[in-house]
Amino acid sequence: MFSHYCVLLLSVFSLTPLSLALPFEQRGFWDFGIDSDGGGLMTTMMRDEEEGSAMEEPSPPEFPMCPFGCHCQLKVVQCSDLGLTEVPKNIPTDTKLLDLQSNRITELKENDFKGLSNLYALSLVNNKISKVHPRAFVPMRHLQKLYFSKNLLTAIPKNLPASLVELRIHDNRIKKVADGTFSGLGSMNCIEMGGNPLQNSGFEPGAFKGLKLNYLRISESKLTGIPKDLPESLHELHLDHNEIQAIELEDLSRYKQLYRLGLGYNHIRMIENGSLSYLPNLRELHLENNRLSRIPRGLPDMKYLQVVYLHSNNISRINVDDFCPRSFGVKRSFYNGISLFSNPVQYWEVQPATFRCVSDRLSIHFGNYKK
Repeated sequence: MFSHYCVLLLSVFSLTPLSLALPFEQRGFWDFGIDSDGGGLMTTMMRDEEEGSAMEEPSPPEFPMCPFGCHCQLKVVQCSDLGLTEVPKNIPTDTKLLDLQSNRITELKENDFKGLSNLYALSLVNNKISKVHPRAFVPMRHLQKLYFSKNLLTAIPKNLPASLVELRIHDNRIKKVADGTFSGLGSMNCIEMGGNPLQNSGFEPGAFKGLKLNYLRISESKLTGIPKDLPESLHELHLDHNEIQAIELEDLSRYKQLYRLGLGYNHIRMIENGSLSYLPNLRELHLENNRLSRIPRGLPDMKYLQVVYLHSNNISRINVDDFCPRSFGVKRSFYNGISLFSNPVQYWEVQPATFRCVSDRLSIHFGNYKK
């Protein structure tokens, strides 16, 4: 029995050095305290504080802000179809695309987009916006695409971002484009402003000054002629669904770089001889649904013209040289589309040589004429 007690005492004394060991030193967040009384941990923190390496209490993780009801992901904030009456708060500052379409927003205030300097595209389509603060767009130093269609605007907003490349503002109530409206917008490439009650008199001289547009659409308006002083840089000009009655000699003289011209669904009866000679690079010409009684003069001299829409007019006769030049080598590109259906011309009365510069006979579209 005595020997048994001795062994027990020796075992206890052998464990004694462990209690005299230094306390555990916590070196990282994931090194949890081993000493149950916590004294060792406090000693370590005090020593670390003296050494300038005290562990700070970890802050709670930050969750990105997102306006209530919206969907935020990958720098895209989608707040469409929510019945919003104003621009929501707490939009993340790193947002690239903000979708606010199909709401009930009536006004853009000065600080609605504060802090959104990284915004690339903004959609405000289909709201009820009638008022825009002059400084509403100031924070958007990198905005390139602004979609403002289907609102109640009576004028194009002021102080648009200089970085803007594309503006779509059709289906509003704009009646006037004042001088200097687009000043400072040298990067602008595309403007879609159809569906506004614009008349020719609504464009003040200098309205498009400074712009180097490639694309301009002023369709579904109240134009009676081609507007003056549009940008000379245009590659595409769409004036369809207006009330244009004639194309006079100088109307197209500025637009030598045009590739596509849309004049369909107007009231055009006459295209003055020589008018089309100002368009040496034209590839596509839309004159459908007008009141032309003959093929416009000058088509054979248009070296690159490939597509001509002439359907739904009053054309009753087609001459053998109306489309193609008499000599070979003049035309650089053959036609790949000529539409002539819904005209009172009889296709069997048209000489086959009339389409000698057409790439394929299937490219010619005749059809029955119904009075």
